[in-house]
Amino acid sequence: QRSGSGNRAQRSGSSNRVQRNGGGSRVQRDGSGRAHRDRSGGRRVGEHGGCGEETDDAHGERFNLLGRGCPPDYGRDQPPRGRARGCFGAAGGFNISDMSRPTIYDVAREAGVAASTVSRAYARPGRVNADTAQRIFEAAEKLGYRSGIAARRPGPPVVRNAIALVVADVTNPFYGDIIKGAYEAAREAGYQLILSHTNESPKVERQTIEQELAQVDGVVIASSRMTDSALRMVAKQKAVVLLNRIIPEANCVLNDAERGIRRAVEHLAALGHERITYVAGPETSWSDGVRWRALRQSAAELGLEARRLGPNEPTVLAGIGAALRVAETDSTAVQAYNDQLAIGIVKGLSRLGVAVPEQVSVIGFDNIIFDELVEPQLTTIASPLYRMGFTGMQNCIAVAQGARTTGRPLVLPVRLVVRKSTAARPAVPRPRPARDGRPR
Repeated sequence: QRSGSGNRAQRSGSSNRVQRNGGGSRVQRDGSGRAHRDRSGGRRVGEHGGCGEETDDAHGERFNLLGRGCPPDYGRDQPPRGRARGCFGAAGGFNISDMSRPTIYDVAREAGVAASTVSRAYARPGRVNADTAQRIFEAAEKLGYRSGIAARRPGPPVVRNAIALVVADVTNPFYGDIIKGAYEAAREAGYQLILSHTNESPKVERQTIEQELAQVDGVVIASSRMTDSALRMVAKQKAVVLLNRIIPEANCVLNDAERGIRRAVEHLAALGHERITYVAGPETSWSDGVRWRALRQSAAELGLEARRLGPNEPTVLAGIGAALRVAETDSTAVQAYNDQLAIGIVKGLSRLGVAVPEQVSVIGFDNIIFDELVEPQLTTIASPLYRMGFTGMQNCIAVAQGARTTGRPLVLPVRLVVRKSTAARPAVPRPRPARDGRPR
């Protein structure tokens, strides 16, 4: 029993009683004349009928001491937290095989690591080297150890033949074909696909990956929002493939954004446009930086003026919100970070009375399914999304099975799809709307 801030333990069956309050300790002797003192600092101890049971709340482990007595030197070689204190009852035989399940310290000794490393391997697997974690899990399996975390999660610590696919926003149509391609590649190889959504958050992405590392053989990360250093840490622990991102330590698959943007700028220049506004994507997007730099360089080489508006969320609603800022510029053409932003810009300009493409031409990026459903149909840079997902999953499985990465990214070709949202530059400048959205 416990009350207040103190700790109190009662033991029945041997007429022993130990009481702890605050930081003090109390000693009583049992029938054998032995003195038993508890200094566990608030850990729960309870014995009944000569059996001792101790629970370590920090790791969810439970230790049972069966039998009717403990030898005088029991526990001397055990780590402080793993020692069972207070075996009560008449002196009798002590069988070491009667002791309960192995402890975290047993696993640590077997694996040759610190107990804190074992704890971290289960609680925060992303913070432990992959080889070390595997050695810990193998030692635990050999000893029959089960942590509190593992006990609550059915199955072994590592789910064999499983690859995680992490996407920034599962509701974004951009990821639909990537997911489909990755699923088909995993199915053909006999692997499970574990899909995770991170809501465009670097923090959520990092936490999600850390939780999944111990359960999968590899991770495919599509359009990661994490920093390079965080991705390197993950790549040191498991097979990692990045889609639309480059770091030397990982296998990378990406579209040829530079070439695609160049084709789009050349298309607008051929139509007579002289000023292009780039409507940017998320600030944490690596692809956004690549596309803006490519547009700025291409515009400079072709003698065009380029400006940037953003950052913006990569959604239709964000595009509608950005339309007013586009209309306030004197640009006659827009290159959007992605198709969703471009569709929102077309809708927003229409509400402001700005005609697309008669007054402003708009180009997207990705070629999602909705591009042909909007009016006017969207001109865009088409990315091979299905192939990207399929190839990324194939490469991740290969690396998980021992293949070595070349350190060079695989760049997939893109193409410009011209539809009805681009046209020749208007001969007469359009009137700019006021802040309330009405033409000046």
